[in-house]
Formats: sequence, structure tokens, C-alpha cells
Amino acid sequence: MQAIYLRALGCKVFTANDGLGALEQASVLSPDVIVMDMQMPPFDACEALRRLNELSGTRKIPVIALTEDPNTRLEAFEAGCTVCLMKPCPPQVVWAQICALFRLPDSKASRSAQG
Repeated sequence: MQAIYLRALGCKVFTANDGLGALEQASVLSPDVIVMDMQMPPFDACEALRRLNELSGTRKIPVIALTEDPNTRLEAFEAGCTVCLMKPCPPQVVWAQICALFRLPDSKASRSAQG
């Protein structure tokens, strides 16, 4: 759902089916931001966050973590995420957070200009 919404706004979006794929894509593509579900296989998302922060090519990429479990939030921050949002999280909230991270124009204005 997040990917569909961000694509509709004109963002280039790449998805991965698991944590290892996400790490590989982030290393190769150097995205501006990573939106990560904390419940991804094959290893825990906190491990993926730690690995992203260990690699020089990915350590400065902001990561927006999404979780259903309030107890996971602290772990996500300790592992290195920039922002942690609770699921269910409307895609508009993720976009607003991306706008805030990069000081983009107001997310409502951006949506209406592209709609």
C-alpha cells in the first residue's frame, strides 16, 4: 500500500521481499529514504537496520520503520531507524514524514499539485 501511494506521487519506489533483498537493493541503489516494515523475514528488521548503519554507503540513508508492536519502537531506534511509525499507518502519514525529513513542501500541497 505504501509503495502504491508513493508511486502515485511520482516517487521511484523499489521493493524487496525480505530483509536480505532490502539490504542488497539499498547498497546498490542508494535510495533517498527507506521505508521498512519491522516484521520482515528472513532475519529480524533490527538486524537489517544495524547492517544498514554499518555500511558506509547506507549509513546516512534515513529509515522510516513501521511496526504494529509498541515494544519494537525502542528496539528500532536503538538499531538505527530515523523515524518509527505505528501500523496501521496511512500512506499520507508516511509521505508527510518523508516531507518533514527532507523539508519538502507541505505534503497536502504536493498531493493536490500532482492530483
